[in-house]
Order: sequence, then C-alpha cells, then structure tokens
Amino acid sequence: PGELLHLDIKKLARFDGVGHRITGDRRGSSKGMGYDCLHVAIDDATRLAYVEVLPDEKRQSTTGFLVRALRWFRARGVEVERVMTDNGSGYVAKLFRKALRMLAIRHIRTRPYTPKTNGKAERFIQTMLREWAYAIPFKSSDTRVADLARWLSWYNERRPHSALNRRPPAQALLGTT
Repeated sequence: PGELLHLDIKKLARFDGVGHRITGDRRGSSKGMGYDCLHVAIDDATRLAYVEVLPDEKRQSTTGFLVRALRWFRARGVEVERVMTDNGSGYVAKLFRKALRMLAIRHIRTRPYTPKTNGKAERFIQTMLREWAYAIPFKSSDTRVADLARWLSWYNERRPHSALNRRPPAQALLGTT
C-alpha cells in the first residue's frame, strides 16, 4: 500500500429539496445553488479511500486536501510514494507541485482526456455516486454531505471488493502490513 495514490475531483450539484425524479413535481428547482466538490484519494493496492467535500477545486483546496489525505493514510500505516492525478488546474498549480516536492512524493499526471488512466479513482467515484450520493432521496445536499462519513466508513471497513478477494479495503490493508 502507498506505492500509488489516485486523486480526483467530482462536482455534485447542491440542492435544497428532493428532486423531481422522486416527487414527480418539476415546479421546484435548485438551480443556481452551486456545487460541492468531492475530493477523492484512493490507494491503488488496497482501495482504501479518503474523501472530503470542499467548496471548490482551486489550488489551495486541492493542496490542503492532499496534505490531509496523506496525514490520514499515514495514520493507517500507508506511506505514499507517488500520486496520480489528471491535469486539472489545482493539480498542475505551483503550490500543489511544491507540496509534493517538499514531501518527496512523485507526481504522475494522466494524458489529457484519458480518464481511464486514473481508473481506480474514476471507478471509486462511480461506486460512490451509485451507492451513496444517488442511492437515497436526501432532503438536501447538506444532509447528503452529513451522510458521507457513514458511507465511507462502510466502504472502507465492510464493503467486499471483488479485486480484494471479497475483503473490504481495511482488511486488505491489515493483510499487507
């Protein structure tokens, strides 16, 4: 674990009521409420995941997320050697590159317009959307965000993964340390 950490960001629209697909009522609208940015870090070997919801994907947010994610993984015995990202502005910013250099972590960037290169992060995001963000008719984006810690704990500690011989990521981590 830790040889490679995949990072990515997914924007989710903010909302203040259950959507028309659930209620059938198209009169209410949450247009113009903005977006939550889900910053995602996933270990290549164990699929252990760390996620934060931040207001944007600017360099300060992206770099702060990197530092907190590395601290979270280190607390679990995972020392990160390389980080893979796409070419988003926060990831190519000098501040982000400087942080990686100071931490002696190698930065691998995917080729433009090839999300499959960062497939583990992309796949995790699909799973997160299907099993958490869109699985329950949340009353608002705030209640959805409040539920993230519960889902992420379940994902890391209980959810079986076919690539890990039906073990959850936390159990796979214990088997490798």
